[in-house]
Amino acid sequence: MTKTFQIAVYPGDGIGPEVTSEALRVLERLQQLAGSFKLNLTHLPWGVEYYKQHKKVVPDDFLDVLRPMDAILLGAVGWPALVSDHITLSPLVKIRQTFDQYACVRPSKLYPGIRSVLADKGPEDIDFVVIRENSEGEYVDNGGRLKRGTPDEVAVQSALHSRKGVERILRYGFQLARSRRHKLTMATKSNAQRHAYVLWDETLEELRPQYSDVTADRQHCDALIMNLVRWPEKFDVIVASNLFGDLLTDLGGVLGGGLGLAPSTNTNPERQFPSMFEPVHGSAPDIAGRRLANPIAAILSAAMMLDHLQLPTAATRIRRAVEQTLASGHKTADLGGSLTTGQMGEAVCERL
Repeated sequence: MTKTFQIAVYPGDGIGPEVTSEALRVLERLQQLAGSFKLNLTHLPWGVEYYKQHKKVVPDDFLDVLRPMDAILLGAVGWPALVSDHITLSPLVKIRQTFDQYACVRPSKLYPGIRSVLADKGPEDIDFVVIRENSEGEYVDNGGRLKRGTPDEVAVQSALHSRKGVERILRYGFQLARSRRHKLTMATKSNAQRHAYVLWDETLEELRPQYSDVTADRQHCDALIMNLVRWPEKFDVIVASNLFGDLLTDLGGVLGGGLGLAPSTNTNPERQFPSMFEPVHGSAPDIAGRRLANPIAAILSAAMMLDHLQLPTAATRIRRAVEQTLASGHKTADLGGSLTTGQMGEAVCERL
């Protein structure tokens, strides 16, 4: 029996449409080969081009358009020279918060055939996942500015951490660790921020006995960043707040071979709302239209979408095809090769 899913496709700006096109090509080829699922795609022409016509990057009812979907496949957004980032990124924050996509999951895995930026580290050493709390923390729009444009100008930005938010992201991390190598590390900074991160520390200690099969520890975020560079093999699942998770995952992307290989999800684990899947990299306007972008991160994000849609066999098939493609020496410019975006996508398709 064929399973059918409604997918919103939001290619966005810069290289977003280019890498999304290759992810869709892989998904279409896989649909033909598998014959067990069908993706009904709704293409959304939002972003900077939409802004040129309408003075906004998305329509007013964009959340209503997305709400009935099973998933959202996002390319990348932003073109700072044309529209300020706080305008282009605002809809993404609203999507994450309105649809309670509180688990941002970003795996870092070094594939065979890709050289590590770390000396003497290989694929067996770099395979961890950062789970970023995605709904509150430092990215809540809570604060303001006073006396603008004067020497006495003041900006106040207050982070928000709730026990509910901290507990549910830690539980998500513990459950993922159970499916991997049974180790969890939490990022904290309770030595300097004694309200917010003491709450994180205390919640971890309260939950630890309920997951006695998982080894759990906590590290100050600055030390954690240092240790990820020194000993990436010691990490399995890392749970962090919104800001710390954002910083850690850029490092994780580089350790995994570069941002062109780094996928991510913005997940509503309870499936009450659609989840969103996107590459970690940005829109890279400087190489837009030059066929240089690496589509692997977008393709791997599509695989994570299939996992979320409970199509694990199809998702595994994509990841194996990517692994075989990279191991056989196929590389775009960011990896030291010469393949175009389309040639890289086709190479993955050939190995499905």
